Parts: sequence; structure tokens; C-alpha cells
Amino acid sequence: MPTQTQITAYGYYLPRYSELDPAEASQRTGLVFDTQAGRFHADLLGHTIYAQWPDFKLIPADPAGCPKTLYNFQTQILLIRFLLEGTHMQANGSFMAYRELPWGELYNSNFQGRCIKRFAYGFGYKPEAFKKAAERLGGVKADLKDIAYDMSFIGGITCRLILWMPDDEFPPSAQILFSDNTQFAFNAEDLAVVGDIIISALKECS
Repeated sequence: MPTQTQITAYGYYLPRYSELDPAEASQRTGLVFDTQAGRFHADLLGHTIYAQWPDFKLIPADPAGCPKTLYNFQTQILLIRFLLEGTHMQANGSFMAYRELPWGELYNSNFQGRCIKRFAYGFGYKPEAFKKAAERLGGVKADLKDIAYDMSFIGGITCRLILWMPDDEFPPSAQILFSDNTQFAFNAEDLAVVGDIIISALKECS
């Protein structure tokens, strides 16, 4: 159920979205705009999502196979904000923790509780469920000793999810790393929403 804050934000962005220049937004974000169909094409966690313009609406290309998380209200706000304000930049191949991003240190404790702990305790005792869900969402196993998958998000952003199993001394732990072009696509709050969306989609697919 959307919160009142989300409903207010959605109402604020809709008029701005209807007035944007789709050619400029396409060039800036890297999302292809189909002039004839009047929609942007977004590849999101292995699924194609269409964003209609000028009347905003998210439509999955494969409604039967697409997790509902990828076109729910939270994702709608994130995607409309990305189309209005985000920028696609080529990644250089390195990954950064949330706290290493320009504004990350300020909001890191919130991100840890909201995303990292939720991921760790949601899948720390179910590694096979994590692997299955990550692969259903287009995840590619990262070349690490730990259980890790690279997940492709919109705007050329790659999120690396790493899971460490519990032992006799320590509970499960996790990390989410972001490709070095993330700071150009999302701000601090939006990036926390990215984490929310990925974890919710994983749970939906597990």
C-alpha cells in the first residue's frame, strides 16, 4: 500500500514527466524511446518494462513472468525520477559500497538497516533460494569465493550482492556494492529504493 508521502511525490512528478522532452531524456538516460508507441524501454533486473509517455504508466513486456515488484508504486516513482533527473554514464568496472559514494557516509546507517540487514537475514539461511532468485532476475554469478551475483539495473547500473553464511560464532552477513557510475543515476534516497526493489524482487522470485 503506497504511503501518503509516496502518493504526494507521485502527484508532484507526473506533470513534470508529461512535459519532458523524450528525445533529451532518452539521450541522457540511455533508455530507448519508441516514438511510434510513445514509450521508453527499460531493462530492469532481466525484464523489459515499458514506461508510457506523456501519460506515465509502467507496463511489463511479459506480465505473466515479470515480478510485480518491478512495476509497483515504489518502482514507478523511482523510474519516473530517473527519467526526469538521472544520467547514464559508462562504468569503469569498479564497485563501491554505499558509504563510499559522495553522500553515502551521511545515510549509511539507514541503508545498513533498510537493505543490508534485510538481505542478510532474508537469505542468509537460504543460500539456494538466493541463487535461484538471482538467476531468475538475470543475475550473473560474480567471480568471488563468496555467494555473489551481479544484477543489472536501469541506467547501466550493476549491483553486486554478496552473501556470507552464518557459522557457530557469527550470524549471516551481506554487502551490496554498486558500479562506479551509480552516483550519476541516483541520489541517496533513490539508491536505498534500488536496494529495496532488488531485495523485494528476490523474495518474490525465491
